[in-house]
Amino acid sequence: MAQSLSSESLDSANALSAPEWQSLNTGDDPFLSRAFLGLAETTRAASPRLGWQAAHLALRDHTQQLQGFMPMYLRSHSFGDFSRDWQWDQAWQSAGLAYYPKLVTGIPFTPSPGPRAVLSANSTISRSQLIQGALQVARDMEVSSWQCLFVTEEDRTALLDAGVLLRQGVQFHWINRGYESFDDYLATFTADKRKKLKRERRQVSESGLSLAVWHGDEIAPQHWSALYRQYANTFRRYGNHPAFSQTFFEQIARELGQRMVIFVALQNEQPIASAICYRNANTLFGRHWGADLDCPGLHFELCYYQGIHYAIEYGLQRFEPGAQGEHKLARGFEPINTWCGYWIANPTMRHSVAQFLAREHLANEQYQQAMRSHLPFKVLPEL
Repeated sequence: MAQSLSSESLDSANALSAPEWQSLNTGDDPFLSRAFLGLAETTRAASPRLGWQAAHLALRDHTQQLQGFMPMYLRSHSFGDFSRDWQWDQAWQSAGLAYYPKLVTGIPFTPSPGPRAVLSANSTISRSQLIQGALQVARDMEVSSWQCLFVTEEDRTALLDAGVLLRQGVQFHWINRGYESFDDYLATFTADKRKKLKRERRQVSESGLSLAVWHGDEIAPQHWSALYRQYANTFRRYGNHPAFSQTFFEQIARELGQRMVIFVALQNEQPIASAICYRNANTLFGRHWGADLDCPGLHFELCYYQGIHYAIEYGLQRFEPGAQGEHKLARGFEPINTWCGYWIANPTMRHSVAQFLAREHLANEQYQQAMRSHLPFKVLPEL
């Protein structure tokens, strides 16, 4: 790292001022924002109590001007970071080593690809220097590993150049190929797939429920208790902890405004199901779903079809509805590569992980090829 740069560890995203956040090239990512990260920390979703100890990296020049930033957390377990390393702790223990704590660069409870090595608008440094700064932090902390999760293509290239191991994953994203309407989109389906999708949507239209789109700054205060209950019940149904509080959602809605989008099903003007999403100028990000009643097809309507409608109407190029879900293929969501970087401190364990990732990469390539054969399109339209 250049001698003129100083490294600073921040125990909160709010330690950077609002103007400093505004100077960062975040791509308007709603998750890599002072609002999202700061509120996640102050409302204790991302807190030491839940295994998230903020240690964000800020690089400054000799005048103390911010040059780059990287969100970083010291982690005592892997719940909520989607690193897919659940078996690694056992492997480290078998080798007589401790896997935790580990150091993670990512967004708490959010497996959405986005910028991780973030430079200021007038920065004179490179992503590589920021990554080297993160590696030095990992060495100084003597952690087992540093994980840079769900990165952009630019960050992936810089991580590869730094010798960090790259891990390929798969998500299913909807890509806007110049569609003028939802019907225009459906016209690209085979007749059988189109018929099934219409039948699914008809179940909702005939249910008597009404549908609405609410942006963050349009949500009436009295509706938040129902929206939060729906979000929390989904987690509890599967034995998981709903990390975000109602206070978080109320405040993030005010902070992000139009960059928060909720698709709602209403009965007697009351929300009985909801899908919480976020957006920037290019992409819609699906995050949370919940319902107070069981209605056939409602999950697909709110979590997928309404999002596609919205993306087409607002000219968004992509809709990322979250991790996993092969059922998304039949709705036209395509298998897309995701990338995560792993720096492993112990040479023996690094070698073992590298061999594992090489085998996994081949399996992922075969998996994606097989998944593409299940897409509903007659012929995939050109971009």
